[in-house]
Amino acid sequence: QLQACGGGLVQAGGSLRLSCAVSGRTFSSGTVSWFRQAPGKEREFVAGIRGGSTKYCADSIKGRFTTSRDYAKNTMYLQMDSLKPEDTAVYYCAAGSPISSTRSSPEAYTSWGQGTLVTVSS
Repeated sequence: QLQACGGGLVQAGGSLRLSCAVSGRTFSSGTVSWFRQAPGKEREFVAGIRGGSTKYCADSIKGRFTTSRDYAKNTMYLQMDSLKPEDTAVYYCAAGSPISSTRSSPEAYTSWGQGTLVTVSS
């Protein structure tokens, strides 16, 4: 199971940190990733950690968002800085075992958290 939290309302240029508590699996097993879905748009990949250490992210958030994990708490974080109105979306964490070519595809993930809403005002 995955439990995401930390969303909220923030002004453009501000920061938020999302948390994803993972139970039933460890970070060394498979991949845990963040996705987001804005109103009227498809769910898109944001960032992920494979095998507990290999990180990758979407070009749209490079230099602004970073991922980290706390092994003791089995929790993954998404630190979001320099937020923009276009970052407004429901953010989901997901777990699975995608191959490299599918790691940014929602269909490759088998477990999903409930989503947390991030709203960035201009």
